[in-house]
Amino acid sequence: MRAFLFLLMSHFYSMKWSSLYSARRTGDPERKIDNSDQVRTAFLRDYDRIIFSSAFRRLQNKTQVFPLPGAVFVHNRLTHSLEVASVGRSFGKAVGDELARRYATSEAEHFSEFYKYELPSVIAAACLAHDIGNPPFGHSGEDAIRTYFKELEGETRKALEDHLSPNQLKDFEKFEGNSNALRVLTHSYNEKEAGGYKLTYATLAAIVKYPSSSTEGFNKKSGLIATKKSGFFDAEIPTYQSISETLGIPKREGYNHVYARHPFVYLTEAADDICYRIIDLEDAHRLQIASLDTIKKLFLPFFENEKEEWNTLDYIERKLANINDDNQKVQYIRAKWIGHMTGKLSQVFMEKEEELLAGTLEVDLMKCLPERERQLIDAINKYSVANVYNYKSVVEIEIAGYNVIGGLLKEFINAVLNPTHTKSEKIIKLISSQFPITQDPKGLYNNVQSVVDYISGMTDLYAIDMYRKITGITIPEIR
Repeated sequence: MRAFLFLLMSHFYSMKWSSLYSARRTGDPERKIDNSDQVRTAFLRDYDRIIFSSAFRRLQNKTQVFPLPGAVFVHNRLTHSLEVASVGRSFGKAVGDELARRYATSEAEHFSEFYKYELPSVIAAACLAHDIGNPPFGHSGEDAIRTYFKELEGETRKALEDHLSPNQLKDFEKFEGNSNALRVLTHSYNEKEAGGYKLTYATLAAIVKYPSSSTEGFNKKSGLIATKKSGFFDAEIPTYQSISETLGIPKREGYNHVYARHPFVYLTEAADDICYRIIDLEDAHRLQIASLDTIKKLFLPFFENEKEEWNTLDYIERKLANINDDNQKVQYIRAKWIGHMTGKLSQVFMEKEEELLAGTLEVDLMKCLPERERQLIDAINKYSVANVYNYKSVVEIEIAGYNVIGGLLKEFINAVLNPTHTKSEKIIKLISSQFPITQDPKGLYNNVQSVVDYISGMTDLYAIDMYRKITGITIPEIR
């Protein structure tokens, strides 16, 4: 059996560290001119382009978990993304240094240069953009979009089924923030120049957690981590095909548009997994939902078997005893746990090198930890679901998201399907010219995408304001 598994893995062993990075960008001409900037490398430019973008800036008013704004300042999508990028940079440094050392004698100089100095920027940029496709109101916003399209009936459903392919319809019925992130970063919308933000293929590949189309994704029974959800819409299939061909990412046998995961994705995912587990509970503590004792009980056991003096449970407890403010104590626990987990998962990544390159690692890095640590993480998950993610105000914002996003979709989709109606003409005028709407029935998929692009890009407060105005709850002032 072991020999069979080895042969099976060898069959898929097609990715190489030396080809998994490229400075090629979306929209690049065939004859690309090398970056002449000697200060900002291609991969540093990725980070800068994301952080200065309006799509990233709008994350400051998108819900992470708890409603915004509030009397107590909690994380929003923007602060969460910045913190994930910080952890991702550390992952890139740890893994990049080890890969450069491991292959110092067998690879060219540019290989060591990339992994030692550029990988941290790639992972940080990917982490910075990992939530850039998420709609308002947290994950309930995704559910609201899916629910609207799944529950369509009558003439509206018939019109969509008549003019959209099954995969195009699934883009909306299975709307996924991960897929939308790739679209936001690569689609040109109403601009003439192709490529969107023109990010490098290396950074874009590190964002796509589930490299699968909408119809082939959302299939947990396949056993493939790639099909847990989806990673690109129908319109972005050619873009991901180009990325996969350039970087040598293999397609899964038996599928039309399912690929092996790019190894960098595991680092982006791990940075997010670490951050939200501790930071959501830090916010809960500030809101007096979770006690300091609860935080200690959930996170300090990770240090019970550590040997380094500065990382032992006894050392941490002595440090906590010298801190007066409970919020500062939680911050110290957060810092220690993030550092601890970053080190652990960097080691796991390198231990799983062969499976990563073979495209056969079908679980995230946290699930590769020893049994005891996996049980501790399960305890964090269970507590968070029971006491944080189902907290009253969190549920209330989710319900608001369903009503607001569902109401906006109803108005705008109806307008797109009936563009000559008087009200429809006025509704369509509200959509930014960035998202073009045509009256050509053959362009219905693009029209519906434009509506979803417009709504998913809204901030929480903008969506609420727009909903109130078009439903007549609030009469807009003349300005």
